[in-house]
Amino acid sequence: MDVYIDTSALAKWYLNEAFSEEVEEYLREATPVYISALTKVEMKSLLARHRREGSLDPLTEARVFSAFETDIAAGHLILLPLRVEHYLLAESLLGSVPELPLRSLDALHLGALKGEGLEQLATADGVLAEAAAALGVDCHTFF
Repeated sequence: MDVYIDTSALAKWYLNEAFSEEVEEYLREATPVYISALTKVEMKSLLARHRREGSLDPLTEARVFSAFETDIAAGHLILLPLRVEHYLLAESLLGSVPELPLRSLDALHLGALKGEGLEQLATADGVLAEAAAALGVDCHTFF
């Protein structure tokens, strides 16, 4: 099954966090695994935040991001470019679930997933999981 993994779940593959072992096991089974260009920006931001908060030193931050980029280059993660269609889908998705506090960038993850015809979302974000379920997207959660 084609899987789109968002940054909240993917970070658990690179950092020792709650549910890291479950993410690792899941990713061993799931192929192919897709991410979007948004994921690269979010991963860089997440690692920088950890460094600023003192849970990562600068060398570890660089090593983790390098490992992430190596996984993309090796094809372990398939990088999807963001297209205008993804943004338009994200916009329409925000209107589809007005009762949920879906954030714009999470809607963009869903827009990329839907725009590429992917079947499953892997996430550690509860609101994103709720929105995906409301939209009929199969969702594997890590929380």
